[in-house]
Amino acid sequence: MSEIALQTETVTKRFGARTAVDRLTMRVERGDIYGFLGPNGAGKSTTLRMLLGLVRPTSGVIKFPVRGSNWEYLRARSRVGAIIETPAFYENFSGRRNLQLLASLSGGVLKKRVEEVLEIVELRDRARDPVKVYSYGMRQRLGIAQALLPTPDLIILDEPTNGLDPQGIQQTRNLIRRLRDDFRLTVLLSSHLLSEIEQLCNRVGIIHEGRLLYEGGPEALVARTKLYKVRVDDLSRAFELLTKESGVKVSRNGNSFLHIDADVESIPAVNALLVGHGIKVFELSPTQETLEEAFLRLTNNAEGVR
Repeated sequence: MSEIALQTETVTKRFGARTAVDRLTMRVERGDIYGFLGPNGAGKSTTLRMLLGLVRPTSGVIKFPVRGSNWEYLRARSRVGAIIETPAFYENFSGRRNLQLLASLSGGVLKKRVEEVLEIVELRDRARDPVKVYSYGMRQRLGIAQALLPTPDLIILDEPTNGLDPQGIQQTRNLIRRLRDDFRLTVLLSSHLLSEIEQLCNRVGIIHEGRLLYEGGPEALVARTKLYKVRVDDLSRAFELLTKESGVKVSRNGNSFLHIDADVESIPAVNALLVGHGIKVFELSPTQETLEEAFLRLTNNAEGVR
């Protein structure tokens, strides 16, 4: 059984008559990059604030295990680092000085820890520069450095690549992987970007209108389809042949490849038909839903049963 880094049990948050989070039960395991996915307004940020003690749940339980002891919320929470929304800094102070000041507000850290986190986020060479000259991506990495100051076991990142250019997105993704792989951190990554979740996360939780619709591996979420991708040396001739084949629906993707919609039992006959007419088959492979399609299927189904 995997060790637990974070668990919630039927956590609910109401603001007057509006339920922002509805009986949320989720489980983050040690070593996860756990993608907390949902559209804007789904309840992600409210959930993160409850996890950090910034908002009190209306009901339910939040548990952070502490190694070698019972569940102790306050003690365990001190081993959690977080960056929620856009981090704020003193613009005229250096990156290093900002970290020193922010650390002092929570009891302080050793001087060498500031240097360690600057090295981790690859800002040590720019640590003397005032934050006002930092790019947006550098500010995000400085925010992650701040979250790393208390040497956490779990780090919570809220939309860490939001607003970044492609280079900044890639740098942030690489940093998140290093936090898990090199520094043995568990990462809870909140995002509405499906591409980010697909590339980074080994487990996902999908929240919609405050309710958890799915939790598990992303590969188990996507469904296999009856669509097959076909790449051949003579696309027009293959298209003409397959349009006459019973039980097969065929469409063209420009001059690149064909898509066929057919039962798996028909695929050997399709391959034999093409080869038998002298057409070279370079690819005949099944397709599956993208994470985006799976997400839309889940959320659309959820709206249909309201």
